[in-house]
Amino acid sequence: MKHFLLFVAFGSCTGLLVSPALAEPGTSAFARNKVGKGPLKVFLLAGQSNMQGQGSVTMKDESGKEKPGTLISMLKDPAKAPMLKNWVDKKGEWNEKRDDVWVWDVNEFGNRHGILEFGYGWNLGSREWFGPEMQFGHLMGDLYDDQVLIIKTAWGGRDLYKDFRPPSSGGTVGPFYTEMIGTVNKVLGNLKSQFPEYKGAGYEIVGFVWWHGWNDFCSPDKGTPEYEKNLTNLINDVRKDLKSPKLPVVIGEFTGPWGADCKEAAAVTIRKAQQAVAQKPEFSATVKFCETHDFVRTEKESPTGEGYHEFKNAETYFLLGDAFGKTMKSLLAK
Repeated sequence: MKHFLLFVAFGSCTGLLVSPALAEPGTSAFARNKVGKGPLKVFLLAGQSNMQGQGSVTMKDESGKEKPGTLISMLKDPAKAPMLKNWVDKKGEWNEKRDDVWVWDVNEFGNRHGILEFGYGWNLGSREWFGPEMQFGHLMGDLYDDQVLIIKTAWGGRDLYKDFRPPSSGGTVGPFYTEMIGTVNKVLGNLKSQFPEYKGAGYEIVGFVWWHGWNDFCSPDKGTPEYEKNLTNLINDVRKDLKSPKLPVVIGEFTGPWGADCKEAAAVTIRKAQQAVAQKPEFSATVKFCETHDFVRTEKESPTGEGYHEFKNAETYFLLGDAFGKTMKSLLAK
């Protein structure tokens, strides 16, 4: 039987001994195999290549030295290692897996599903990548006694104007809007076959996180001016199609390479549109804009020069997931 919730979306580690290679995770300190008696708590995370997860666990330069801005580099930094205390064990080995939080992830490279761990980044299955789902999943797993499922639908280079175009915006419904909703229905309609540990206690669609903006920023004549309208319609249509009229929604701020020093007109417009949507009276107490610009690090502090992917900086992606999770918790508390 389906159960719907009627509203939807660091201790010192300075002594860590970190191997330059990816360590195999050990047994987590968190409560694993947590079942609970209530329905499965379901979150939808959606967007484009940034939401796919461009955070770097490890990356080396030509000499074999670990690059700055990876998780490995963070663990070697006494000022940053404490942020990752829940992702490593006492020996400093990766311990990020959570059996009580599941992930279903689809992008243009395929599909992967299973327990929460590294490997749900843009290069599905590679433990060298992670996305906002990691820290978001830890926060949601800690919040609930019941099991948690994150359904992440993110495809690189897809705009809201055409690709994710919601039905209420008129014209042709975006194929990735259709696939996003279809994926949620497919997964929730067949939970036991995808997640054998599911106990059949029903599910609640609890929240939606939308982090997106690059391709509409790149379309100043079409995507940029329509962003506020299309995002408003996206939230309303997702709520309608998932039968969750008050679904809590977190809108992640469009970041890119600018950080807080954002001067490009189209980028400013996208950000203002996102804020304006969250401030609409009809979304009061159910939609929040989550600022992220302060999380962007410089290219020099990062493993790559891909500014459109926040330079693949691990600290950025950890902080993004943390902010999305804390903002969602504030909505759920209401």
